Amino acid sequence: MKTELALYQALTAINVPELKATAVIQALESDMTNLLATKTDVADLRKDILTLRSDLLKDMDTFNAQIQTKFSQQDNKLLVRLGMMFSFAVGILIAVLKYL
Repeated sequence: MKTELALYQALTAINVPELKATAVIQALESDMTNLLATKTDVADLRKDILTLRSDLLKDMDTFNAQIQTKFSQQDNKLLVRLGMMFSFAVGILIAVLKYL
């Protein structure tokens, strides 16, 4: 309120017509209330961003754990398959050595 009064007085002091000075003040007030962020707006935005960041980190941790589980399962499958192939190869080698 003090800003509008000071601006109005400054405009009228330099001979700006009263209607135009009032229009400038109203336009400024409208822009300040509709376009500019207040400290509360910024604080709320910061809070929302921190919440989203926290949720994203939780989701990433969950995804990471799922990926680690999948890799562990695939690692176990690969180990079993390689063991079976090795056993099969040793069996064939033993069979070939018996016939020689």
